[in-house]
Amino acid sequence: MTALVNGMSAYASREREEPIAAFVLSLISGLLILAGSGLVMSFSGQLSSYYYGGMMGGHYGMINGYYGMMRGFGFGGMWFYGLAAIGIISGIIILVGAIMLYNQPTKTSTWGALILAFSIVSFFGMSGFFIGAILGVLGGILAITWKRGVSLTPSKSPRAFS
Repeated sequence: MTALVNGMSAYASREREEPIAAFVLSLISGLLILAGSGLVMSFSGQLSSYYYGGMMGGHYGMINGYYGMMRGFGFGGMWFYGLAAIGIISGIIILVGAIMLYNQPTKTSTWGALILAFSIVSFFGMSGFFIGAILGVLGGILAITWKRGVSLTPSKSPRAFS
């Protein structure tokens, strides 16, 4: 039992050398973008197999549906699927970038640039309720500007003014 306690205290006192804030923001961003895009894709009928609405609405309704007689969303809603697909792809790439950011802290600028680029792309897709894209931009910027060895804990060097 003492070894476990000593092991945990040694782990807790060890300084982390990963960009934790950038990782967490990017991970949340990727999950939000995936969730938002997945919801849009499922509600737009591409992933769902059942019928929404009736004669006047829904996906196959005569007046207001995506595939109805009046063409409610211009091109029958196909651009809607394309934007959702862009969001899903962006979310997956942001998640991979966040995981690699944590696993390879020596390449933070590369993964940060990837996260930043696909967070900006996700603004054009379904951007994770908008907050997902903003968190991704912040996470990418934090990853690009992160420096190894910079600590938020107070310095252990003697004070200049004692």
